[in-house]
Order: sequence, then structure tokens, then C-alpha cells
Amino acid sequence: MLINSIEEVRRNVKEWKKEGLKIGLVPTMGALHAGHLSLIKKAKKTCDRVVVSVFVNPIQFGPSEDFDKYPRTLDADEKLCNQEGVDIVFAPSPKEMYGDAGRLSNDTLTYVCPPFFYVNKLCGKTRVGHFDGVCTVVLKLFNIVQPDCAFFGQKDAQQVIIVKKMVKDLNVPVEITQCPIVREESGLALSSRNKYLTEEGKKDALVLNKILNNIKSCYQKGITDISALKETAYSFLTDKHDLEYLEILDRNTLEEKSQADNNSIALIACRVEGVRLIDNIYLGGI
Repeated sequence: MLINSIEEVRRNVKEWKKEGLKIGLVPTMGALHAGHLSLIKKAKKTCDRVVVSVFVNPIQFGPSEDFDKYPRTLDADEKLCNQEGVDIVFAPSPKEMYGDAGRLSNDTLTYVCPPFFYVNKLCGKTRVGHFDGVCTVVLKLFNIVQPDCAFFGQKDAQQVIIVKKMVKDLNVPVEITQCPIVREESGLALSSRNKYLTEEGKKDALVLNKILNNIKSCYQKGITDISALKETAYSFLTDKHDLEYLEILDRNTLEEKSQADNNSIALIACRVEGVRLIDNIYLGGI
């Protein structure tokens, strides 16, 4: 069932809650792929009713980012959701979500701003204000849908950590479930932005996964010095790769370390053919 209005979503949720049903939410920006479907399948296994939001959130994009050209495939998204047994596809307009603050300026909209410690690194360092927009829309979705559980992918590791922090600090009664990265057979992490890449670009983009796997392999061989682990990456890079960051941090807190351990995560962002791609890997465990 495709729904565009907040009021109608709330009306359906209210009936489900009267029946004591467990509600799951999968927040997305659409252009659904197998990574999103893995979240939906997990939600279907653990919840009685599942809502998938499809909303390209304007306030998490910077002025020079790809909001206008971000892929919008609502008809295909709805079809995939129906095939997976999703109960509601919630696809609001920006006006429905933000009302008369439609200009979406800092002067007319209330934002949820996560702690500086969590955003002044990785994606937040170059995408200033991005996580303010993410937390604001996620909290709005939680308030609209009132889910018991919400499902996020590990590929956006910094986002998941920040959302968990927000939920804990603001006492939001939602359980956050993190699901593993889904990859193409080649190893490339699935992303809606992969659609921007040519076939040659997809081959060049494999360097992200190669770098991360090599770092993990070196760690498993006993190298724990983070500078040394990061140094192993540079031989993989060519003039086709514009590396934005490569960091090894605590997987739960994003704290910096001098030595890697089993609680470390290696994270990378790199532009290929002008497309910004991210990936990560846990050094210990899965």
C-alpha cells in the first residue's frame, strides 16, 4: 500500500497497535537494491507489520551535492516492496514532511543535531550539516511511524552509530537493528549511487573493497599499528581514485586509536568518476 500522507500512516499504525502488533521501519531514500531488500527481509522476519519509507531527504544534502539528480524510482520501489510483502510504502513529499518550512533553511526548521564528537570526522567532516539532516528526518520518521524496531545497513556505519546515540540520548523507544553490507559478486558494496558509474568505473571502484580486505588481512597477520595499516592502502590507488578518507576507529564509538584491535573498523570514502562511494570492514569478527 502506497501512502503519501503522515495522517494516513498514523491511522494505520494506530490500528496495528490496538492489535498488539510489532512494527518495523526500514528508512530509505528509494532506488532500492538488494541491500535494501536484505533490510526488508530482516524486518519481515522479526516484525508483524513493516513500513518502508521512500524519501529523498533534502536537508541532508549540501548545496553542491547530488540532491537533484539522486535516482528516484518510486514505481519500481513500490513493486519490489509489494513483492517482499511490505505493508506500507510511505513516500511523502518534502512539503508533507517539512510543511511551511519548505525553504528548509536553518531559520525556519527545527533540527536534531548530534554531538560534535560523532560528526566531526569521516563523512561529517566534508558533508557539513549532513548528519543534522539525517537525525532530523529519522526522528521525524520514528515519531510518525512509531516503530518498535528500525533497520539500517552497516555500509553507512557512521550513520548507524549516530542514530543509536540519538535514540539512547533522547530515550526514543525504538530498537535499532544493524544489518550486514550486501555486495555485488565482484565485492563492490551495493549503493544507489552505483547507478552513476560506468562499467569501467565499477571496476575502478573495487579498489575500496580491496583496500579494506588488505587492511584486515594485514591485521590478522599481526600488524596492529594503525599508521602502518593505512599505509598499505596507497599502492592500490591510481589517478582514477580521489581518496577522501581512510580511517581505523572504534567500531562502537568512532574513537581514534593508535593500535587496531578486534573492536576496530576500517572506513573509506573515495570518488570514482566523480561519484562518492563509501565502504567499511570490521577487523575482528563480522
